[in-house]
Amino acid sequence: MTELRRRGGGGGDPDSTENISDKEADGDDKLTFPGEGEGEIEGDSKADTPDVPPSTDNTPQCLNKALEGLSSRWKNWWIRGILSLTMIIGFFLIIYLGPIMLIFVVMGVQIKCFHEIITIGYRVYHSYELPWFRTLSWYFLICVNYFFYGETVADYFGALVQREEPLQFLVRYHRFISFALYLAGFCMFVLSLVKKHYRLQFYMFAWTHVTLLIVVTQSHLVIQNLFEGMIWFIVPISIVICNDIMAYLFGFFFGRTPLIKLSPKKTWEGFIGGFFATVVLSFFVLQQLLVLQPEQQLSIFNTLRNHLQEQGMLPPAVEEAQ
Repeated sequence: MTELRRRGGGGGDPDSTENISDKEADGDDKLTFPGEGEGEIEGDSKADTPDVPPSTDNTPQCLNKALEGLSSRWKNWWIRGILSLTMIIGFFLIIYLGPIMLIFVVMGVQIKCFHEIITIGYRVYHSYELPWFRTLSWYFLICVNYFFYGETVADYFGALVQREEPLQFLVRYHRFISFALYLAGFCMFVLSLVKKHYRLQFYMFAWTHVTLLIVVTQSHLVIQNLFEGMIWFIVPISIVICNDIMAYLFGFFFGRTPLIKLSPKKTWEGFIGGFFATVVLSFFVLQQLLVLQPEQQLSIFNTLRNHLQEQGMLPPAVEEAQ
């Protein structure tokens, strides 16, 4: 009887008790990712995860008042048209300011893209209070930019580098310094590891590196093309702008079939019309740019060389003996 009482009475079913204890033990070590652990842990994670802020109308008040009598469809049309024209004028102004300003613009876009992607991961997993996550992410961004753009500076501004002793040291040991900086960041990551969060921390470590691979590599290649001639920057960007505008126009007037669920307003008609319009327009635009490009490049080169010689950054030109 005593044995039966021990089995059936008092403490309940030992199997259920053992299962509960196992679940509690597993719950401490288990890491939930999106789509995993849809039990009680999902409720906690959802409660900790901040809601996506609702979209707000940032249209200037002057435009809203001027277009007050139009329907929402045509109001959106005019707002997009006016703002697009403003952005295009600003883009041409930046091009007029020269390649250095374009480099700063590309770097600004790179930093903003990196910030947006890293913020996604931080908002999802901030409830775990991972130490140094954002600090290490920005540190690795600095390291990767130093590695890529240090090579670019050494290749295209060698004359300036040779005039300064500290810059010569940085160029001579550039790759070693880059490797040492990365190792320092990796050591900081190892020191920041927290028990029971190893999987999540390595996941975010990979998230940071994939983001760097996508964002920094592309911006570096864009700047490399820019140094080879502004035409290699202007043409691709112009094609992207043209495709976006023409896809919107074709979708606005002829759009009937939705393209993807993620963006319900995009249509197959806009996608196909934008593609063919971009091919046709880029053909004619490219012909005109290729005709003007040699003279423009020669003029820019001569102006830059004369300016650097006047500032003493380049030795004066030596005329060849007749």
